[in-house]
Amino acid sequence: MNLIAWARPVWQVLAGLCLVLSLSGCEKAVDSTIRFGLASAPISLDPRYATDATSSRINRLLFQRLVDFDNAFVPTPSLADWEIINSTHYRFRLRDNKQSFVNGKALTTRDVEATYAYILDPANASPHRGSLNLIQEIRVIDDQQIDFYLKRPDPLFPGYLVIGIVPASYIQSETNSRKTAIGSGAFELVNWPSSDRLMIQRRSDKQRIEFIHVQDATVRVLKLLRGEIDLLQNDLPKELVHYLENEDEIIVKHLAGTNFTYMGFNLKDPLLAKKQIRTAIAHAIDKQAIIEYLLGGETKIANTLLTPDHWAGLKTATPYSFDPELSRELLQSIGYSLAKPLELEYKTSSDPFRIRIATIIQQQLAEVGIKVKIRSFDWATFYGDIKNGRFQLYSLSWVGIKNPDIFRYVLHSDSTPPKGANRGYYHNEEVDRVLDEIELTQEQSKRIELYQKLQQIVLQDLPFVPLWYEEHFLAANKSIQGYHLVRDGNYDGLLTINKQQDQ
Repeated sequence: MNLIAWARPVWQVLAGLCLVLSLSGCEKAVDSTIRFGLASAPISLDPRYATDATSSRINRLLFQRLVDFDNAFVPTPSLADWEIINSTHYRFRLRDNKQSFVNGKALTTRDVEATYAYILDPANASPHRGSLNLIQEIRVIDDQQIDFYLKRPDPLFPGYLVIGIVPASYIQSETNSRKTAIGSGAFELVNWPSSDRLMIQRRSDKQRIEFIHVQDATVRVLKLLRGEIDLLQNDLPKELVHYLENEDEIIVKHLAGTNFTYMGFNLKDPLLAKKQIRTAIAHAIDKQAIIEYLLGGETKIANTLLTPDHWAGLKTATPYSFDPELSRELLQSIGYSLAKPLELEYKTSSDPFRIRIATIIQQQLAEVGIKVKIRSFDWATFYGDIKNGRFQLYSLSWVGIKNPDIFRYVLHSDSTPPKGANRGYYHNEEVDRVLDEIELTQEQSKRIELYQKLQQIVLQDLPFVPLWYEEHFLAANKSIQGYHLVRDGNYDGLLTINKQQDQ
């Protein structure tokens, strides 16, 4: 398949729209607000519920958390330091008694308790409850100290406490809304007038950031060139990034990422429950070709959720090679062929870039005898279907993964929705046993050994097809300064960004 041909329509559309915009009356924004173009709109500004990438990244700016991670993926204090009283008893102390919410009220351990107690209450159906369900009891000592008691030992526990802290008074109020944000972070919410526009403000200097949802990648680029938005991060095809690199007024930066893109299977489906079919799909996808022609040069083929440089990542493994002949043989062994294709449905978001990737995968699968029907939906509908198991095939990315507890959340048979994110209903008793053993193991070297074993089993079992770790890139007008990319793709660069004004 000649993927170069996929680049041509984008160039043609870009040229046509450039002419249209040059003749239109669009005006370049001249105020100091920095406008950030988004491919996907945020869904919720409530950290107790937000799980989509855009919401989580914006919430990170609005809310502080007890614990964060350093560049080596090791938990580090954020709001609080901690000490281990014993293997099931952790004491956290707030680091600064002057932390306050945007409404002026001090942040205390009562707010910490209220946030986590709310998540742990099954009546509230928080999607984060599954990963925190090992908490037996939370006990406030005073305004600065709080104890967490666990049902079982887990040395990874501090890394679980990354949920943004919400005021206890807000939680108790009957008027709270997932579109209202009262946090203690570096930014505060200014307004959210529509699903496509959201404005926040840096508390230190009142610098405003407006997030603008522009679904079409080509239109996003044109708005950047016109000055209607100031910066873009990710979600552009490679040829548009190259186009921007040749524009004198645009700065483009690249960084290798850690976000894990995969194809998911519904293992309750009688077809996808067959490993021959999953393996045939894995060998039919030419990942390197997709990376070369559609994705950035810093994108790397993936084997598992964690990158190899993570302390718990899989160090040695061979990815599923592109082998269409083997795919055809596997399918023929169970009665399918080019003349009698297997028929499957593949769900994706309505983002044009994601549809392009899905269409290429559709063509690659057709060449081995798998006829795929693509169904695309707006992000909220698509994500809702995935969370509720309404799919056969889909593709998504896990973003911001730092703590290896993600394996229990995604793979353990007890982590099916709503308890966790085992959305494909994967069940392997050996995987469950290893995950349970990891939780009981205190020695770090033994835990690493078990994580290696776990990932090898999963790679062989194929509950999903690992695709790649997508690169991150920034495209910004030259007036934008101080923004830096990070490997998990968060928006922390907005903490230091500024906009140089024309003289």
